[in-house]
Amino acid sequence: MTVIVLTKCPTGLRGFLTRWLTEVSPGVFIGHPSARIREILWNEVREYANQGRALLAYGTNTEQGFAFETHDHHWHPVDHEGLTLLRRPDKPPTATTTPTKGWSKASKRRRFGRR
Repeated sequence: MTVIVLTKCPTGLRGFLTRWLTEVSPGVFIGHPSARIREILWNEVREYANQGRALLAYGTNTEQGFAFETHDHHWHPVDHEGLTLLRRPDKPPTATTTPTKGWSKASKRRRFGRR
């Protein structure tokens, strides 16, 4: 079984993939092509994806029973003791805002009972 997931890719690429795979949801293609056809399709996806992202998952004879490849994806496959895992990117440090010192006017009114 082969699954290809496209995000922000040209519609022409989606049309090309429908020749070999079935589109079950927008951008999600499923089928059972041979390994040679799967490699040809993946090469076409990588060539014509432009600014889009793509993910290929296919069944294989490994411990997990499947393998996957990514193209311009934020998560990257990493081999860890024979298992392929997806590594998420580190979160960029967020800008910390310094809290204002002292009490707000509303909290002062509540605290001292003034309206």
